[in-house]
Amino acid sequence: MRLLLISFILAVALAGSASQWQSRTIYQLLTDRFARNNGDTSGCGNLGNYCGGGWVGIMNNLDYIQNMGFDAIWLSPVVANTDGGYHGYWAQDFFSLNSHFGSEQDFINLVSAMHSRGMWVMLDVVANHVGPVGLNNVGSINPFNQQSYYHPYCQIDWNNQWSIENCWLADLPDLNQTVPYVKDQLLNWVQWIVTKYNLDGLRIDTCMEVPTWFWSLFSQASGVYTVCEVDNGSINVNAGYQGPTDATLNYPMFWLIKDLFQSGQSFYKVRDFKSQEESAFKNVNLLGNFVDNHDNPRFLYNYYKINRFQNAIAWSMTWTGIPILYYGDEQGYAGGNDPYNREILWTNLQNTNSQMYQFVSKVVHYRKNNQIWNYPVIERYVDTNFYCFTRGMAMMAFSNTDNNLSYTVSYHPYKVGDKLCNIFWASDCVTVTSSGVPVYLSQGEVKLYQLSN
Repeated sequence: MRLLLISFILAVALAGSASQWQSRTIYQLLTDRFARNNGDTSGCGNLGNYCGGGWVGIMNNLDYIQNMGFDAIWLSPVVANTDGGYHGYWAQDFFSLNSHFGSEQDFINLVSAMHSRGMWVMLDVVANHVGPVGLNNVGSINPFNQQSYYHPYCQIDWNNQWSIENCWLADLPDLNQTVPYVKDQLLNWVQWIVTKYNLDGLRIDTCMEVPTWFWSLFSQASGVYTVCEVDNGSINVNAGYQGPTDATLNYPMFWLIKDLFQSGQSFYKVRDFKSQEESAFKNVNLLGNFVDNHDNPRFLYNYYKINRFQNAIAWSMTWTGIPILYYGDEQGYAGGNDPYNREILWTNLQNTNSQMYQFVSKVVHYRKNNQIWNYPVIERYVDTNFYCFTRGMAMMAFSNTDNNLSYTVSYHPYKVGDKLCNIFWASDCVTVTSSGVPVYLSQGEVKLYQLSN
């Protein structure tokens, strides 16, 4: 027991704190869809089942991720799943790993390889439910093999919080954390998996479906940065889970991004959004920003406008919070509802010169080179179709119209004569005049400026 405690303390000491995660940029992937262990690049006939990706495949292609500038990877759940659980969210044995992805040593080697590169590991974990075996067959679930460990079956009423926390999501047996055995086993498990595999952070699935008092215990037991999935567009609803965990995925901003860059709503909307989030959350710097994920149709699905998509990606990566890019966005994937938004990537792992791969790489490196997480977002200019803000000496200019836009940003942190250059086009530089910074956006583009020196 003493040895386990020492190991746990050591693991926590090595892991990044919540504040240290602010400097990280996260690449989210589904293990089954990134790269096959044997390098096979043939297609997948059924995206609703296993396609063959694995941990060795990820390890062999870390350059693809790291060369874009990412220094953390959000890995899909690793525990053994019931049949068809290629995504990892249908747990069968919490204390075994999913053999479809490789051996336990393969996973250990992947974590070690990432750490040797200075990359951190964020693991996706599920404590709300198990695989779709039905209440009469939970004897196959380890360690929750008795019906008394689960809530009785009922369908969720999404307008009732009691129902959300006590009923079954998508007919998945719903664990009852008020049962002491269930609570203790889950806390033991999360401490075990973080310690054994030397993890740096956790993405927690289905947070709304479990009471916040449990997440406080769970987050403390993990000893690492925790970011909660609260699939709700309400700022106040999300804010209620920061405290029990370190942060939530920024679903309110996910919907704001759609409003701005798909629906073309006014950028004046950003002012209220920013004020509300800063008032409601304890620390907006820890929120997880994203444009796409595995649960929603991709941005480009039914809205295939690359200029808007680039604005959205740049916004999510430069706004307050920790950026998360969903795999495939760097290749312009446009899949629809699950499972079509969970495409295979291995056919594009050599495609590092694509437009979106190069774009993402420039934005991630811009964020790191200017260390923008150390500076607040300061609005410099707002108009219906134009928004400009700075963080430190970095300046970002966004548009959501195909019309050409021209502005002079008079409120800025620069000196007259300073030269600012757009990272996407080396020769696109402007000189600060006594009137301000001249900004010209052509046909819906985004520009990220930095001082030329």
